[in-house]
Amino acid sequence: MLQVRKSADRGDANHGWLHSKHTFSFADYRDPEHTGFGPLLVINEDRVAPGQGFGTHGHRDMEIISYVLDGALEHKDSMGTGSVLHYGDVQRMSAGSGVRHSEFNGSRSEPVHFLQIWIEPNVRGIAPSYEEKHFAPETKQGKLRLIASNDGRDGSVLIHQDAAIFAAILGGGDKASHALAPGRTGYVHVIRGEVTVNGIALGGGDALKLTGEAAIELAQATDAEVLVFDLPY
Repeated sequence: MLQVRKSADRGDANHGWLHSKHTFSFADYRDPEHTGFGPLLVINEDRVAPGQGFGTHGHRDMEIISYVLDGALEHKDSMGTGSVLHYGDVQRMSAGSGVRHSEFNGSRSEPVHFLQIWIEPNVRGIAPSYEEKHFAPETKQGKLRLIASNDGRDGSVLIHQDAAIFAAILGGGDKASHALAPGRTGYVHVIRGEVTVNGIALGGGDALKLTGEAAIELAQATDAEVLVFDLPY
């Protein structure tokens, strides 16, 4: 079964300093038909104004992944970790038994644009931890590049869930595919550009849920960047 989630149907929250698009129910946005997909609970597309950001706040028992698209995202947390993320950087924070952190736009003149992804872990109460990796554009060009997994294989960040996230930059005649094992579901989020997924044309901000499919097939792409999730039921 294929189910499309159009960009225009996402939740929209504009706070002035923050403009966020919510794929799933989040904060004041509530949609009983879109409360997550398996352990994938949040995909927020955030744009933060220069010099603004999220003040110190807490999380517990959640895998939080930041995928920076443009600008500079400054991170600080109660583990003593601090860094500034740019395009191609992927950050994973396992909140575990509890962590406090802040996220700010590291520029005084340019906005920062990033995706924040929350995945429910399959273990609870673990010690909080942090990881950051850079994935250069050429490693994603014309193919699916593993960026997060449950064992950190192939240089991906490690997440505490039986899930995998791939990123790809596709254009021209590029095609990419990913087999889904029995009992697995797929989720494709189009970051930008246009691409056909299992025969369905999608644009920036669109997404596709795949249930009972044998594979995820991406083709007919134009300046596309996508995330592909392999998830348990």
